[in-house]
Amino acid sequence: MSAVVNSNMDADPTPSQVAAFFDVDHTLLACNSARKWVEYLWRNGKISVAATLRSVWWLAKYRLSVLDYEDVTKKVLADYAGQSVAELRAEIEAWFHSDVEPWICVEGRERVEWHRAQGHVLVLLTSGTFFSVEPLQEILGIPHLVCTQLEMEEGKLTGNYYPPSCFGPGKLRAGLTFAEQHGIDLDRSYFYTDSYSDRPMLDRVGHPKITNPDPRLKAWAQRRGMAWEQWHPQGVDPTQAVPPGGAASKPSAPKTVGGQA
Repeated sequence: MSAVVNSNMDADPTPSQVAAFFDVDHTLLACNSARKWVEYLWRNGKISVAATLRSVWWLAKYRLSVLDYEDVTKKVLADYAGQSVAELRAEIEAWFHSDVEPWICVEGRERVEWHRAQGHVLVLLTSGTFFSVEPLQEILGIPHLVCTQLEMEEGKLTGNYYPPSCFGPGKLRAGLTFAEQHGIDLDRSYFYTDSYSDRPMLDRVGHPKITNPDPRLKAWAQRRGMAWEQWHPQGVDPTQAVPPGGAASKPSAPKTVGGQA
């Protein structure tokens, strides 16, 4: 099993439901949570200089959508082998509320609520793990979480995960599995993301939505005449940060993207 599904709703599929899938980093969050975690580890003396530089290099490659995510996932998780799940979960939850929660996008909150009002099934679809995403799931009241699944034994991490990760083609596979289990009509559903690596899922849904795009996704969207939205954390004036060729976001209904309403 490649992705974990965390749901507080019974899996009782109703045919032709519409879903709104949301990526997390640079989509619902106006930051990269992995970078924030590395910064936290550095401030608290929990990471070496070499490991920090390695992480920064990986993060740069990730933003450019040229990262070998499976290889990096293996290397990162190996460092957590033997760690208590309960202790790490508590530490990450406290870190999220102090360092990451202020970066939740205002427009992201509004869009989640718009979809909720339409009766759409809300899903976080992310390459991250439940550790870093569950706090966001709780804050936004999103019933479903689909993410990379970690291997655990007797309350501890083994340092392994169940491949493929919920990234790129693996994210599409996880999305397709969720749709099958919950009676989702992907041709009528939405997917919000910033990442070129998510093109497989963008191509599959009827309403692809691009937010805060990375350079490759922005170029791809421009070549196709697709609009994108710039979302902002609380306290940022969106009228002062509209990208050339992009589209300022509205607080209510989703914009037209690539001819999709």
